[in-house]
Amino acid sequence: MNHADMKNPERRSFLRAVPAAVATSFALADVFAGRAAAQETAPAAEYKLITAETLHGDIGELQAHPGNRPLFFDRNFSIMLTSETAAIAKEFEWHEHRDHIFYIFDGSTDFELGGTPQNAHSPRAGEWLAPASEGATKMTLHKGDTLVIPRGTPHKRSTPGSVTFTLTAPMTPRSA
Repeated sequence: MNHADMKNPERRSFLRAVPAAVATSFALADVFAGRAAAQETAPAAEYKLITAETLHGDIGELQAHPGNRPLFFDRNFSIMLTSETAAIAKEFEWHEHRDHIFYIFDGSTDFELGGTPQNAHSPRAGEWLAPASEGATKMTLHKGDTLVIPRGTPHKRSTPGSVTFTLTAPMTPRSA
């Protein structure tokens, strides 16, 4: 550095700041390179818009002809639209790898929740059934209600009249 640069306070401040700026640049470059590598290996995020118009049409069709319509499904969660009339579950069910979130669009349905399952059996890995669950709580869901059932909670649904609902099921992917 020459004598004129030494007398210039702005130049001295700049030169003192250069090493910190260079170090910060290298650190940020490492961060951005790491992010770019992660983005290259991570699957592209996918989304799906279900418009109110589409949902309204699907609800109308299912109310005319009760059944199920998948709205979304991947390995992390699913959304099913269901309409049913006079349906009674034979057994309690519970799941090791998924939760249930019910939202009632129309009608009502009865639930029995919790308790201690009696004579449980597993039809497939992570899924359980039982004809009874001692001490289960009974409740009725009506239009506009939401019910969250955590994984591992026995539950049974009965619909004496009619109901239309969505079932959102967040899942933990099973290891291979």
